[in-house]
Amino acid sequence: MAKHKKHKPKSRTAGVSTLRSVALAATGVAVGLFGVLLARRKPSEGHAAPDLALNKPRPEAGDRAPEAFRPDPTAPVSAADREALRPATGPVPSMAEPRGSMASQTGA
Repeated sequence: MAKHKKHKPKSRTAGVSTLRSVALAATGVAVGLFGVLLARRKPSEGHAAPDLALNKPRPEAGDRAPEAFRPDPTAPVSAADREALRPATGPVPSMAEPRGSMASQTGA
């Protein structure tokens, strides 16, 4: 008599993977539609900015800040402020080593 082969039950991973793919695609379509609808909506008007109203006069080149808000050009500058505003003087950072340095010489 011939031996009968045992039949293995079919794996359900193929069905689960297909279901996951369909769910992922549906989620992608839903997110895409939400984005399109969000982009097409009318923007809100925002809040009023009375200082930027079109009927207000615009500042011109001769307009200056009130006297209380102008810096005093004759005020003394402290040594700490002068040092903080001093330009940086020193070697310029570079990607290449300067000529003659030990790092750029062969056999060192």
